[in-house]
Amino acid sequence: MTVVTEKPVALITGASRGLGAALALALAPSHHIVAVARTTGALEELDDNIRALGGEATLAPMDICVEPAMAQLCRSIYDRWGKIALWAHTAIHAEPLTPASHIIWKDWDKSLEINAKAPGRLIPFIAPLLGDSGQALFFEDDKAGKKFFGYYGASKAAQISLAKSWQAETVSTGPKVHVLSPNPMPTAMRARFFPGEDRALLAGIHDEAKRLLAEIGL
Repeated sequence: MTVVTEKPVALITGASRGLGAALALALAPSHHIVAVARTTGALEELDDNIRALGGEATLAPMDICVEPAMAQLCRSIYDRWGKIALWAHTAIHAEPLTPASHIIWKDWDKSLEINAKAPGRLIPFIAPLLGDSGQALFFEDDKAGKKFFGYYGASKAAQISLAKSWQAETVSTGPKVHVLSPNPMPTAMRARFFPGEDRALLAGIHDEAKRLLAEIGL
């Protein structure tokens, strides 16, 4: 039986830290947050922060690469709420920078699995929940073709290419698919890529979350 909620539901994959967590907090006053990530402790901390803002969340500590688990989550969301208003996909994997000639197969496969294959599995599960009026958010980070970014650049480019195809396919029918471009932020992932960077010059993560949501009218 569908449970009616006064707030629209926002599903965030990769919600435990970085931009995903910041989006969850920015949306918390207006949306019920379904937060997906592998790290239970980080999700519990996010839940505390959401509650401090007067919001509420459903925590889903799971791996987006485990197809049966994600299928069950989407079924549970349907059974409880019937639909979602928003899906923000921020889950990402970044192997250490390395020359293309030094790529290790297991690391290459992991990058493709998380960054490219998982979104390809999730879109068919989540599209019915979004219907024709929901919004899906993907986040561009163009490192394709840049030296030492082979793992991340190629797999992230595959994800964004898929998102743009979905975007083009749904212009007339919905859901509304957005590919947004965040400014550089002081995330843990960026610190691994650019360890000597002056982080004070980067955009604040929470400010970016609010700016990106404003771009889509939220």
